[in-house]
Amino acid sequence: MSEHDGKHKDKERDLVDRKFYRAEQEAGFVEKNPLSTPQTEHPAYRLAFRDTEFLLREELRPVRFQLELMKPEMLLDEARVGSTLVMYGSARIPPPEAAEAALESDLPEDRKQVVRNLVSKSKYYTEAYSLARMVSEKSIIEDGLRQFVVCSGGGPSIMEAANRGASEAGAESIGLNIVLPHEQAPNPYVTPYLSFQFHYFALRKMHFLLRARAVAVFPGGFGTFDEFFELLTLVQTGKMKPIPILLFGKDFWSRVIDFEALADEGTINHDDLKLFHWCETAQEAWQHIAKFYELDW
Repeated sequence: MSEHDGKHKDKERDLVDRKFYRAEQEAGFVEKNPLSTPQTEHPAYRLAFRDTEFLLREELRPVRFQLELMKPEMLLDEARVGSTLVMYGSARIPPPEAAEAALESDLPEDRKQVVRNLVSKSKYYTEAYSLARMVSEKSIIEDGLRQFVVCSGGGPSIMEAANRGASEAGAESIGLNIVLPHEQAPNPYVTPYLSFQFHYFALRKMHFLLRARAVAVFPGGFGTFDEFFELLTLVQTGKMKPIPILLFGKDFWSRVIDFEALADEGTINHDDLKLFHWCETAQEAWQHIAKFYELDW
């Protein structure tokens, strides 16, 4: 028996050696040995995990839920992401450099006022950018894991500002996009291997908060309200431990939501108004985060 045969025999008799081929190996066998018969050409013959039409069946929704939960979780673990700074906000607020062009556009007067309102909030693009850059430059690492990695919804406006701030600080950042009837591509500042796409809003929102150690909320619409109020509900009900919730834009939020009235009506407690912290600048936000976690920064 040759030395090669001996090694081969030893491998076969190894008690801890894997005895079943991995899925990727078996898929490779199919590719290396393509068969073309009426039986092999029929969709029924496809390996179930490579059969997209099968995976998209209504009955497979629980499997798709599990995949959408596991894929980002596994890849973020592999990327050594320990915690995140999540940034919510509008997809419509223009960056300062686009504000003047937006005001000069030829629009009806009523629409122009809406544009003026949005342009007046372009300062929050700057603050989102500054906060993301500031936190990213600190490069906090604990137990070999990166902390406060910037995470946004991956889209334009405030989300773009967040990823852009991290990118221009030389750091990686996360984008959690959602499939919509109208196209929403990831903004160009999201780190490609940390750019995820979701079918289910519920699982996307779960991934926003699984690693979140602080959340900055900027002026926004229905989506921002949804994300913000779900976070408040989770902390208020004790389903989630308290974290810094930084609410930017007191004038905006006080106009669109009467928080004090909710407390006066008794539908929430006045103490619930302490679940979030008002901010106007990136520096204020970081100081609150650092104080909360007793960070020496």
